[in-house]
Amino acid sequence: MLAVATIFGAVLTGPYVLLDIDSSRVAVTSHAHYAVLVTHIFAACLALVLGPLQFIPAIRARRQIHRTIGRFYLFAGVLPAAIAAIPVALLSDRLVTKIGLTIPAILWLITGTLAYRAARRHDYTSHQNWMMRNYALTFLAVTSRILVPLLLLAKVSFTGASGSSVARDVPSMISVGQVLGWIVNLIAAEALIRRRRSRSI
Repeated sequence: MLAVATIFGAVLTGPYVLLDIDSSRVAVTSHAHYAVLVTHIFAACLALVLGPLQFIPAIRARRQIHRTIGRFYLFAGVLPAAIAAIPVALLSDRLVTKIGLTIPAILWLITGTLAYRAARRHDYTSHQNWMMRNYALTFLAVTSRILVPLLLLAKVSFTGASGSSVARDVPSMISVGQVLGWIVNLIAAEALIRRRRSRSI
């Protein structure tokens, strides 16, 4: 997961490293819009890469390191990325994107807050569960980009759509992939959490 997150993080941030607004993959309406988008992308990338480290037993066993990485993950990654994601989503010209990305951004903040509060009261089981849900939302950046080509391939396979038709469907499929991505990830996280609970009984 760490390797996948690192590769995707590099690919996603690549066009924005030079801060060239003309290289943006997302249509932006102003320099302020671009600044918010870049903040979201780089903060989300930080969270994407740091998240898997927190699930490594050797790191969790070193409490100070685990705590330091966790704070960077939440306060330098998730918090600014989620806050910036809301205006980025609302400035989209697609309703599915507006709704489909605003909801996970809010859930990102909620699960992060609940994970932090659980850690503060030393409820480490709840903390880990909420962090799994939180990282499931972070991993949306990866899952959505895997789902989109699969959805397009499914359309070609089941409907025999032409190449030009598929090309026209890419923007709408991206929106669908963004919505399905966080839903699929949360379902997977809940399945893992329930399996851990059943093993501990």
